[in-house]
Order: sequence, then C-alpha cells, then structure tokens
Amino acid sequence: MSKTALVTGASRGIGLETTRRFILNNDDVTTVVMFARASEDFDANVAALEKELPIGRRLVPITVDVGDREALKQAVTAAYEQVGGIDILVNNAGYTNPVPLQQVDMADFEKTINVNLYGPFTIVQTLLNLGNRFDLIVNIASTAGITGRSGWLTYSASKAAVINMSQVMREELSIYGTRVVCLSPGRTATALRKTLAPDEDPSTIMQPGHVAQVINTMSSPVGRFIDSENIVVRQ
Repeated sequence: MSKTALVTGASRGIGLETTRRFILNNDDVTTVVMFARASEDFDANVAALEKELPIGRRLVPITVDVGDREALKQAVTAAYEQVGGIDILVNNAGYTNPVPLQQVDMADFEKTINVNLYGPFTIVQTLLNLGNRFDLIVNIASTAGITGRSGWLTYSASKAAVINMSQVMREELSIYGTRVVCLSPGRTATALRKTLAPDEDPSTIMQPGHVAQVINTMSSPVGRFIDSENIVVRQ
C-alpha cells in the first residue's frame, strides 16, 4: 500500500535527506509533503529532487514557519486536504540560539519552544482532529535533551520536553496502532549544529544522511522490531 509522509524542516540537513530517502529509496512511500520556511535552499533542493522523481512519486512542498502556530495549523489542514492523509510524520524542524543563562532573551526562548515543542504537538493534534490516523510518528529530539549542556539551556530544555512528549504520545496513540519513535541524534553536521558548535569540523562528525537512514529504517517493516522510548543515534 502506498504511503504519504510529511517531513518538517525539509529544506536541508536531516529533513532534506529524509525526504530524499523516502521518495527515492523507500518502496512504500509515494508522496512526501515537505514543510520548510521560504528560502532559496528550499526552492533549489525541491527542484533538484523533482528531476530525480521516479514515475508515480510526488513531492508536495509547502512553505510555512513551524514556529507560527496559526500558519502551521492552516498548512497542515491544506496538506491533509491535498494528499488525503499522512501515514508517516517526521517532526524534524528545529531552532536554537545558544547563549549563556544570563543572556537568554525570553522572546528567543519562546521561539525555541514554539519551533521545537509546540510545532510537533500542533501538527499531531491538528491532524488527529481532522481524523488522520498515523502509522508512524518520528520526533527528532537530541542527546542535549538527555544531558543538559552549558550555553544550550533553551535548546536542551525544549528537546527534553520532546522526549517526554513522545513518551506520552506513544502511550495515548497506541490504541490506533500508531508507533511513536523519538530519535536523539548526537553530533550531526547540520546548519543548527554549526550554530551550536561553530568551531567544529563538520567532516569529523555524523552526517545528516546517517540519521535519515535510521529514520527510513524505522519506517520500514523491520522498524517494528526496534522498540525503544528514546533511540540515541551517535557515532
């Protein structure tokens, strides 16, 4: 049976690589809805992927800021009406501005929570209220949500909440046959990681494609045999 996936933060990094694997290397996924903010990267990467699309596959790019709750609800509703339901949801979009505790701006803290926590919640709740039934929800947390790190207060707090939220979703949505997987990647060469660790050599750490391969595996039949509340992905 053909499935439809929705991936947030799909313009680059883990989100883009997950989309690529779903649409090019997953026999079950025939449609991928891509959520991302408007950018040249998004336009260019969608165009490049569309040139590689196999027959019978399609991409549905939608520009939206996951941190804008009202706009996000509208985008989710539009996507649901266009594709007829979401089987696999990958909540990948993330934001942070790492600063010392004394310098944390509350508006920026709220933006971090809006994108990293409220965004995934809003997508799941909106789709459930529309009558959608998921096969799989993958929430991307972080090892920073397991062990807090100096200078990363807002990011660590938001990802710790994602881990806990995933546990609750897992319990509540099991009655529908929905699997909820929380992935906590370690150091990964993304634009967000560059913000967190600007002096780090990205070639020495895990690449977005590695995390995307794990996500693709979790969406495959073998993924059902991997049962964990929070799966750590690291080198």
